[in-house]
Amino acid sequence: MKTFIGIDLGSTTTKAIVLDDEKTVLGRGITNSRSNYGIAADVAKQEAFLDARFYLFRQRLKDVPALQNRLDEFLLNFEQDFRLEQYLDQLRDLERICIENATDERLGQDGAETRALLEAVFQQLTDEAPGLYGPGSSRKSDFFRDIAGSRFSSASEKAARDSSIGFDAMLNVFDRSIIDVENLITDSIDETKFMSALDRTCKRSNDFNTIVDDVRAPLKSVLDTELEETYVIGTGYGRATLPFSKEHIRSEILCHGLGAHIMHPKTATVLDIGGQDTKAIQVDSEGIVESFQMNDRCAAGCGRYLGYIADEMNLGLHELGPMAMQSKRKVRINSTCTVFAGAELRDRLSMGEKREDIVSGLHRAIILRAMSILSRSGGIRDQFTFTGGVAKNEAAVAVLKEIAFENYGEVTMNVNPDSIYTGALGAATFARRAVVH
Repeated sequence: MKTFIGIDLGSTTTKAIVLDDEKTVLGRGITNSRSNYGIAADVAKQEAFLDARFYLFRQRLKDVPALQNRLDEFLLNFEQDFRLEQYLDQLRDLERICIENATDERLGQDGAETRALLEAVFQQLTDEAPGLYGPGSSRKSDFFRDIAGSRFSSASEKAARDSSIGFDAMLNVFDRSIIDVENLITDSIDETKFMSALDRTCKRSNDFNTIVDDVRAPLKSVLDTELEETYVIGTGYGRATLPFSKEHIRSEILCHGLGAHIMHPKTATVLDIGGQDTKAIQVDSEGIVESFQMNDRCAAGCGRYLGYIADEMNLGLHELGPMAMQSKRKVRINSTCTVFAGAELRDRLSMGEKREDIVSGLHRAIILRAMSILSRSGGIRDQFTFTGGVAKNEAAVAVLKEIAFENYGEVTMNVNPDSIYTGALGAATFARRAVVH
């Protein structure tokens, strides 16, 4: 099967999309961006191809009678079990590398004791792993670094209390090792891993256990299907670092404009707020860019700004939006500079202002900055599409709708649940057009 791949190397996350001949999105992949953009691109692409296998598996299982009305449940359990197998595999790699890094010279401690402590910590992480991926489980992040880091920190803090090995020393070992694990490019289409996940899913339920033979053959067929990398296009913040020729690179402006058009064909204006920059783009009826404006390379008003504020308030980035939605009073934030906003935040907290009101004011400051960029690009035209990681923030969406109405009246605003993949979708579409005329 021919496939066309788009890779968007953002400053915070790297995304990939896999399309087929019919423009169908087969798979999506995302990973943390790193100093080595080439590895980030490979990991995101690998995740997109993995997602494509799940998509194809779903298509093959639609005709299995025993799964009628239970297909979604079965596939949800199956993917969770596969992710558990994947997590356990990475956990074994992390344990091995941590032990390799736990040398006497680096820690100034007894090497045997350090290794024993690490083995005990990783045994605990292994034992608790099924609970992270069981039915009804929820995780604040799907990135291995975040999940393993949180669990390793908790287990190490407790284990270090009864040991001469310091907690800080354990964290140092983890910090030195996690990048090596993230940078390991493994075979995502590992048949053993898929079959082990299938066995887990079927054993969990007697109903599913009776159909294991019915689903094993379709799964084997999907795994045996060759997904040919017909053409790849790279875009985004780190595109210049990709080992691609010029023909395989497109600007992020072009890719976001086209991607927004593919998602919402009547799009005329695009606002993309990513981790490092904000882009306002005007496109024609075919998704071709007519004009655009970008912020400078300052992180003010971008995802990095929100990340900094979350760190200042000891919150997860995903908690900012819901907190801001609880605000009952408008607070004006004077600075959108990341550094100065942190100082203003602390001053306002010290004066007794409510956290939700301050966070709401920060969101408003970001959107006002974006509106200035939009006005320089030509304003907001109907339809208006909001993309990028910040488009997942409910408070940012609410403020944008309010201010857009105040300035431009009633316009249709599109916010796609897969908006973070807009640039990658545009790149994949350019890849397909390079081959399919």
